[in-house]
Amino acid sequence: MFKAKRTLLPLNALKITRQCNFSNKTICKGLFMNEMGVNWNDLQLFLSVAREGGLSAAAKSSQRSPATLGRRMHALERSLGKELFVRHDRGYELLADGEKLLKELTVIESQITTLTGTSSRNNKPLVKISAGTWTTLFLIKNIDQFSGTLDDTLIRFISTEKILDISHREAVIGIRNSRPTDETLVCRKLKRVEFAPYSTKEAPEIWIKVQSDTPSGRWLDRFVSSHSICEVSIPRNSLDLALEDKGIALLPTFIGDAEPQLQRVGNIIDELGHDQWIVTHHEDRYLPEVRNLISRLGKVLR
Repeated sequence: MFKAKRTLLPLNALKITRQCNFSNKTICKGLFMNEMGVNWNDLQLFLSVAREGGLSAAAKSSQRSPATLGRRMHALERSLGKELFVRHDRGYELLADGEKLLKELTVIESQITTLTGTSSRNNKPLVKISAGTWTTLFLIKNIDQFSGTLDDTLIRFISTEKILDISHREAVIGIRNSRPTDETLVCRKLKRVEFAPYSTKEAPEIWIKVQSDTPSGRWLDRFVSSHSICEVSIPRNSLDLALEDKGIALLPTFIGDAEPQLQRVGNIIDELGHDQWIVTHHEDRYLPEVRNLISRLGKVLR
């Protein structure tokens, strides 16, 4: 299960809950875990590490050093008598027991937040949105459509052509070019993406080549070859050069058509067309901040 980062509650807030009579047996079981010798502070730090997917990112949100977090996670595992993580170069990946603990703590945390009113504008839940260069650029240019969301949610845009692992907390929401096959993920189909060549009226009829391992980058490599004015390693820079009257850029139509300086100088390239999907973990979709963002993303990208 993959959860967006929420406010880490202070220890006194957690103590308050021990005086309450919750009917949910899972919550009651979790509330009294400290009777097993578990440090409540370690559980709060666990939430940060689990949601961020590693020590470095969790250090920023928890205001603890990576070394301290590493020690506390070992201590928590010893207290519980269970391994919670697989530790590798990419970060901390939750094992089955870690997934179960995260699920139980998230339920408890939600109840505590409702009970104590500990949510605040200074401690907004973090939702990481992973998308490719062009989709991220489009979302940023339309950021005003998220104005209501930004008041109560911290959005982190991750611009990458790689498919980040949502199940392992590299992202909460992903905008992808293909339907996911992982059965723990759910998705919603968005509009179809098309590509076409664009340039200004003053630009020479010569291509701007993008050296990237993407379908559009490979198409340029096959059909443009070395006949280009220059090469760039970041797709966004091809747009920058086109706007400077330097040549022809291969762009998604939702980017090119939105630039008043540019015009299409060729047909849509059929082989580069693809559907787009908004993806999240099947349990994350019930989080209010994730549900709200998915709804707004769907409207912006329709």
